[in-house]
Amino acid sequence: MKLQTTVDIKPSEWKIGYEDKILMLGSCFSDEIGAQMQQRYLQVTCNPFGTLYNPLSIAQAINYQLPTTNDQLPLVHHDGLWHSMAHHGSFSRASREETEQAVRESIQTMQRALDEASVVIVTFGTAWIYEMNGEIVGNCHKLPESCFARRRLSVEEIVAAWKPILEKYRDKHWLFTVSPIRHIKDGLHENEISKATLLLALEAISRQHSAISYFPSYEIVLDELRDYRFYADDLVHPSSLAVNYIWERFVDTFCTPQTKNELVLQHKRWKHEHHIPLH
Repeated sequence: MKLQTTVDIKPSEWKIGYEDKILMLGSCFSDEIGAQMQQRYLQVTCNPFGTLYNPLSIAQAINYQLPTTNDQLPLVHHDGLWHSMAHHGSFSRASREETEQAVRESIQTMQRALDEASVVIVTFGTAWIYEMNGEIVGNCHKLPESCFARRRLSVEEIVAAWKPILEKYRDKHWLFTVSPIRHIKDGLHENEISKATLLLALEAISRQHSAISYFPSYEIVLDELRDYRFYADDLVHPSSLAVNYIWERFVDTFCTPQTKNELVLQHKRWKHEHHIPLH
């Protein structure tokens, strides 16, 4: 008796190994998989701008150039903190100078990691965006809702934003995925439309560029792990069990048997080095 729908993933001819430098970008699902890589000592840089959710904010982070003056940084002051509208809230500081320094360092980290990377892994989270003064923001930082205009990106907008990036960095292998995390604050129906928009955009992008792979993390959670025991207490984020399962499917798809063995050994080393004794 078959009690589970299995997502069939063919092993990729292109592989990831310890010789690769990897850049992870996108939603908090990128943070989860990036952490799995870090725990196995792969050469990975994860979200230099912090967690970003929509395709255009991720594209803007890739294209961001270090401005000549700090006045050009997209900073706002709200609720006692200085925030960058292009960055995650983890870059917010009490003083403008500290925020400027953190933002400048993140731009340098992004450009260095992008230049050195042989593999870039991007996770799209949502097609819904917020615009402030006509500019797309990476994070609203709990500013009043009246500051923003909210709308959903079109497939064409996403493809147009990513076409020049993929052409500029054609020397890298790009791996895309859609986050299985539901953005329920957008509404359940709106979330499904959003995910469908992302999937259609990635299908269109993959038709235009050959050095692109797609990993079905969204489909794995929806079809194979369609049970709330695979979710965290918020019933939105995947549980650690689900993340570990997706990681195993990822490794099976993109790693050679030799790399798999090395991943196991390095994870044992990481756990030993991070073990906290009881006494």
